[in-house]
Amino acid sequence: MTNDTASPGMRLHALFDATWARDMAADPLLATYYGETAYNALWPDLSAAARERRHAADRAALAELQGIAPEDLSAADQLNRRLFERELQGRIALHRFRPEAYAITAREGPQSLNELVELMPMDSRADIETWLQRLRGLPAYLAQYTDLLRECAAQGHTQPRMLMERVLPQLDMQIVDDPAQSPFYSAFAGLADQDLQQQAHALIAAALVPAYRAFREFFANDYLPACRDSLGISDTPDGLAFYANRIAHHTSTDFSADDIHQLGLAEVARITAAMQELLDELGFEGSKHEFFDWLRSDPRFYYADAEQLFAAYVMTSKQIEPELPKLFGKLPRTPYGVRPIPATSAPNTTAAYYSGPSADGRRAGYYYVNLYRPEMRPRYEIEVLTTHEAVPGHHLQIALAQEQGELPKFRRFAGYNGYIEGWALYAEQLGYELGLYQDPYSRFGQLSYDIWRALRLVLDTGLHTQGWSREQAISYFRDHAPKTQVDIANEVDRYIGWPGQALSYKIGQLQMLALRARAEAALGEAFDLRAYHDMILDGGALPLDMLADKVQAWIAQH
Repeated sequence: MTNDTASPGMRLHALFDATWARDMAADPLLATYYGETAYNALWPDLSAAARERRHAADRAALAELQGIAPEDLSAADQLNRRLFERELQGRIALHRFRPEAYAITAREGPQSLNELVELMPMDSRADIETWLQRLRGLPAYLAQYTDLLRECAAQGHTQPRMLMERVLPQLDMQIVDDPAQSPFYSAFAGLADQDLQQQAHALIAAALVPAYRAFREFFANDYLPACRDSLGISDTPDGLAFYANRIAHHTSTDFSADDIHQLGLAEVARITAAMQELLDELGFEGSKHEFFDWLRSDPRFYYADAEQLFAAYVMTSKQIEPELPKLFGKLPRTPYGVRPIPATSAPNTTAAYYSGPSADGRRAGYYYVNLYRPEMRPRYEIEVLTTHEAVPGHHLQIALAQEQGELPKFRRFAGYNGYIEGWALYAEQLGYELGLYQDPYSRFGQLSYDIWRALRLVLDTGLHTQGWSREQAISYFRDHAPKTQVDIANEVDRYIGWPGQALSYKIGQLQMLALRARAEAALGEAFDLRAYHDMILDGGALPLDMLADKVQAWIAQH
């Protein structure tokens, strides 16, 4: 509890700090991602008692917050208070839906915990010993995960069986006869310190492999048979209400699932027409579907091996960076790098993703690219994908937010998906203003990414509220976008396993585009794009309704 004799502003920030510390202690994996290194040897407590303690602490924090009157705060702290209240209310409302039941997906969960080491400092013996200490606690964590999944399955809160069947081959990768072949050993393989190597070797053989073998046995024999046959979250207890909760959370709008489905259909039609215009410009005489099939099959659009593909991603990243001052007055100090997606998750995940820098400055941001089956990764997608995941997309926005040290941490690391993913999709279109997409096929790549996010509105809502089958979703996707089969299947499975998240991209982008158009129309020749972008990015991510208020105030000020 905070000191009641302190000023309202001091009490508010003490509550922010106490809640942040509590959150990091409750979720050491999230703490590692943020660079809060004090928790790097620990795992979350997944027990029912721990979950209830966290829920009670959230309710207590909300009560304490509501005891601080907004009128007693500065304008900046009034905004901080409003955002913090919204966050706590969202967490409290989510609790009843058992979100922990759906945390395991085809791309994330116990099967890929070895990848956690990429987020941890490994620069000294002490760092490596911390990772070893964390690994010693992994068997107990897997045992807790077993209890959690068993409890959730008994209550009808499971992922679809077809999705969870994709986890089994990933678990098999963790069960090795030779510890040196374990995904967990890769962090130790190049060490000169043979003592640390021997410790890792012995730990993997004596503890990790047996723990994964036991978890896999439970997963295959008990959890999978209990998983649901259906795909939509609507088929789980309170599923439609949970989906409405996820829509509101990820998009920060009050749209219904049907509203979003209809918006998606309209966007698909609009972008399809733009694609046809480009086909006409290219003089392609076949149908749109024949063009798609040609793009998917012609070797000219693909690199022969993973090394060439990786080099192309790196080169594109470096070509964009010098152009950024054209559109931004303030750029992040934190660098980013390009890394391959680890082999344990690459076959089951998307073309790329971004991992943010750590708060302590010891880890850069990273643009992770998928090199699995390079013959299925089109060249014409590289520019648009890089604008989204690296710059001017995720890295530029997230690193800038984290560098704003005057903000409380919950704002520097805010995760409002409508803003974050909306910005990254808006950034794809900034590629034109940065001099990208000179090749007509790269322009088609940008359109294919735009329609991909429009398809998400149709498919996510179709799968979770309208009874769409996986085959129906894949077929619809393939009919409207040229993405390759491996990407399409992974994408559809992502929507199945992570309800509502995929809706944030297109809804956020449309809001970003509408707000810029409003500012341009209001200010005319006085509109300064660099100043506008700096304003949008200043203060970090916001819910979309609050972003609209911020833009309107900026317009009035100018």
